[in-house]
Amino acid sequence: MNGKIHTITLGELCDEFGFEVKYAPEGYRNIRIEAADINRPGLPLAGFYEYFSNTRIQLIGRIETTYLKSFTEEARRESFDKLFSQKIPAVLIAQGLEPYRECIEMAEKHGIPVLSTVHDTAEILASLISYLKVQLAPRTTLHGVLVEVYGEGVLLLGDSGIGKSETAIELVKRGHRLIADDAVEIKRVSSRSLVGSAPENIRYFIELRGIGVVDVRRLFGMGAVKVTENINLVIQMETWNEQKVYDRLGLTNEQMDILGIKVPSITVPVKPGRNLAMIIEVAAMNHRNRKMGFNAAEELTERIMNDMKRESGMQ
Repeated sequence: MNGKIHTITLGELCDEFGFEVKYAPEGYRNIRIEAADINRPGLPLAGFYEYFSNTRIQLIGRIETTYLKSFTEEARRESFDKLFSQKIPAVLIAQGLEPYRECIEMAEKHGIPVLSTVHDTAEILASLISYLKVQLAPRTTLHGVLVEVYGEGVLLLGDSGIGKSETAIELVKRGHRLIADDAVEIKRVSSRSLVGSAPENIRYFIELRGIGVVDVRRLFGMGAVKVTENINLVIQMETWNEQKVYDRLGLTNEQMDILGIKVPSITVPVKPGRNLAMIIEVAAMNHRNRKMGFNAAEELTERIMNDMKRESGMQ
């Protein structure tokens, strides 16, 4: 399941972090940022541009500023001329340091924004990368329900009318939390993590057939909802099929690929009389147990095998 890459504008970034504009051409706020990484241009300022990525914001801190101090004015001008000619999205100067005059001159020549922040270089570097990783993350939308059960993000999938929303309401009544109903927006925020949320216009709402749309936050309180949650387990709900053989021990390790990440998955057959909320609670607790290294199915199998070996040895 592939997701599309998103971008944000430089204006949105400036508003989020409160950057001061030292120089910016007209329309700079509409510059699109598409790279989540930030570059410290020490080597480029020294003239090394092999493997240089011009899609990244360039962050200049005290080290780069001190290094440039050893340059003549003409050498600094040439260095900044070469940097800005790469058509980078922007230069950000940390720690409230004043940009060199040659920097502003070359920024004006090439039409590249120069921004400033009072934050420490390492601090703003980490904050920017973390923010951009989330904002630019590949994403997709799935039809389902996302709930938090005992600290585990559980994604409920299944055909329309199978009972996902009703099960979610029952889980909320049991003290768990709703993240999204009907549409779950999923972002891959790292090589191992998926985060789910609801589209803003339907956040905290849930649809129950026969009743209509209800606001979970207003009915059950703020403790019953959450804006985002990691996706740790996928539960596929399907109508019970008498002809199908379901896993009764839990030895099968199913997985679902979401945005290139394999997420543990189990199939729960649905039929009248089954307490789905309780089953999902147990599934979430059992998943936590497995992550901690305990697998009940494997332990039971091992006990049975040991009993068979002892009986065989006695014969």
